[in-house]
Amino acid sequence: MKRLKHLILSSLLLGIAITVILACRNKTANAPGEVIDTLTVPSIAQSTLFTRNDIIWGMDWLPNGDMLFTEKGGKLFRWSNGSAVEITGVPNVDAGGQGGLLDVLVHPQYSQHDWIYFSYARPGGFYTLSRAKISGNTLTNVQQLYTTTEASSWRGHYGSRIVIDKNRFLYFSVGDPAAFGQNTGSGWGKVHRIHDDGRIPSDNPVLPGQTAANTIWAYGVRNPQGLAIHPVTGELWESEHGPQGGDEVNIIKKGANYGWPLVSHGRNYDGSIISSNPFMTGVENAIKVWTPSIAPCGMDFLEHKNWKAYRNRLVVGALAFRHVANVKFNGNNPVDEFRWLDQVGRVRNVKEGPDGSLYVSVEGPGRIIRITPQ
Repeated sequence: MKRLKHLILSSLLLGIAITVILACRNKTANAPGEVIDTLTVPSIAQSTLFTRNDIIWGMDWLPNGDMLFTEKGGKLFRWSNGSAVEITGVPNVDAGGQGGLLDVLVHPQYSQHDWIYFSYARPGGFYTLSRAKISGNTLTNVQQLYTTTEASSWRGHYGSRIVIDKNRFLYFSVGDPAAFGQNTGSGWGKVHRIHDDGRIPSDNPVLPGQTAANTIWAYGVRNPQGLAIHPVTGELWESEHGPQGGDEVNIIKKGANYGWPLVSHGRNYDGSIISSNPFMTGVENAIKVWTPSIAPCGMDFLEHKNWKAYRNRLVVGALAFRHVANVKFNGNNPVDEFRWLDQVGRVRNVKEGPDGSLYVSVEGPGRIIRITPQ
C-alpha cells in the first residue's frame, strides 16, 4: 500500500512539473507545421524616449549621438538634448495610403561623406530614394538617386528600407503593388544595389529578360520592410509581408528570385490559394516564415556586447501582432523565439542605437521606446 501511494504521489508531482514547464513556454509559429518553444525571456528595462502625433517610420543616428527620425506625413526631425527640431528642405511627399516620408539612413562614414539617405513616396505614387546634406537645420544638395518609372496606383507596398554595407554598396527595398515581382524591367518588387553616390555597380547581375545590369540585385519580393546586414557573415537579410500569412525572412543573394507572385506560404485575402506548393525550382526558399502573419516591419541584429548571450539575435517589429520578435538562428535555421513588449502597439521599426540600446518605433500614438538589457 505504501509503495502504491508513493507511486501515485510521484506521478502527480511529475505531472505538475510537466504542466509548469509547458505553461512557461511561449509558442510561436515558424514554418507551416513547425513550432518553436521558448523557456526563457531575458529581463529588459524599457523607457519612452519621446511621443509624437504622427507615425515615426525611420530613424538613425548622427556621429554626435543625435537621432534623425522621419514622420510619415513628410517631416524630418533631429532629436537632440531632449527636444525635436525639424529639418526643413524635404522634397514634396505623397503621404496618402502607405506612402509618406519613409526610411532614413546616415552614411556609416558620415564624418568623411556627410550624406544622409531617405526614401519616400513622390507625388503620384512613385517610390523615390534621395540623398542630401544637413546644414544647420536644413537639407542641402538634395539629389534624387532612384525613382520607379511606374506608379503605385493605390499608394501601397513601397517597402522602403535602406542599408549600406562595409564596401559602401547601398541596398534599398521596394515593394510590389501590382504583380511586378517577376518583371525584371520594373523596379517594384525588388531589392536594389547601387554605389553610395547612385552609380550602378559593374558587378550587378544581368537578370533574365535584360541585356545589361541595372540597379536590381534580387527580385520576386512582396513588401520588404526590413533590411539588415548580418554582423558576422556580412550577408544581407530581408523581411517581408506575406499576403494572408506567409511573412518571410530571406537571405538576399545576387540575382536570386524570391518567388512573388508565383509562390507564397500565404493565401490571398479572399482565402484563395496563391500556389499549392510554396517551393519552386529556381526560387530561393525563406529561412523563416510566420503564419499567421505578424506583419514584420523593421529589422536589426543585436550587436552590442551588453546583450551578452543574446548578441547577434534577429529582432523584428510586428505591426499586426504588436510586439518585437526576437529570434535566434543556428546558421540559417531558426531555433528559438520570444516576444518583447507584447501588445505594446503596432511596431513600425526596430533599430539598435550607438549606445547598444534597441530603439522601437510604436504607433498610436507615435513614440520611441528604448530597450536595454538588465
